[in-house]
Amino acid sequence: MIEVLLEPFTEFAFMRRALVGSLAISMTAPPIGVFLMLRRMSLMGDAMGHAILPGAAIGYLLAGLSLFAMSLGGFAAGLAVALAAGLVARSRVIREDASLAGFYLLSLALGVFLVSVHGTNVDLLHVLFGSVLALDDAALLLVAGIATVSLITLAAIYRPLVLECFDPHYLRSVSRWSSPTHLIFLVLVVLNLVAGFQALGTLMAVGIMLLPAVSSRFWADSAGGMIAVAVIAAFLSSMAGLLISYHYSVPTGPTVILACGAFYLSSMLAGRRGGAIWGLMPRKHLEA
Repeated sequence: MIEVLLEPFTEFAFMRRALVGSLAISMTAPPIGVFLMLRRMSLMGDAMGHAILPGAAIGYLLAGLSLFAMSLGGFAAGLAVALAAGLVARSRVIREDASLAGFYLLSLALGVFLVSVHGTNVDLLHVLFGSVLALDDAALLLVAGIATVSLITLAAIYRPLVLECFDPHYLRSVSRWSSPTHLIFLVLVVLNLVAGFQALGTLMAVGIMLLPAVSSRFWADSAGGMIAVAVIAAFLSSMAGLLISYHYSVPTGPTVILACGAFYLSSMLAGRRGGAIWGLMPRKHLEA
């Protein structure tokens, strides 16, 4: 059993790089997902994951499969869509979620169009679904760098971020950190989606950010507890996905996300906070 678990990582360098990259993403993307969930912005994460596609496609058109060009393009496009959606929402004609939906659908269609017209089907699949087993040293350094910056930044803004999740009006009344915290958080969302895009593609990156975060709500009730559960779930799902992909020759990125999905479904059933099984168990009646 131990050989089955360790053999791929001891024998193959690409499996070790894939594991390190996946674990780096698992350290920072799920905490971002927890705050997206607490702020009722989960669908925004999905929209931003699609929004980085045209920027990555433009970087691909200009420089080929260049790590720097595609990452910079994806970051710029994601940030532009977030800011544009916020500005449109301020017009009070439509809400921010509706404006985000419009922008992300436009971004997704434009990105797929650009890659399809000027690239091959292989290039399109690489951009959409990633290739975690093909992570090279440069991509690994980028993912690790983004993870480091994200962890340090999250630690710096943790208190105002938690307060904004539960009582944003109070934060605005006692501090000027409300708007800067929101902007910094949006930048972190885009950065982590860019990091996830390198390994899992634009369509799969948001999965490792949100599925462990949503699952954690069934196991913990504090922000710190949910972050810990989400990170552990992402760690285990990444390792399980890599091992299943190696032993059964199935696509790695979707397998990692399916492992996250399996944890989510099991949490819905067995989670100690609202799980279906716990809800069916008889409870003690209060006695005077």
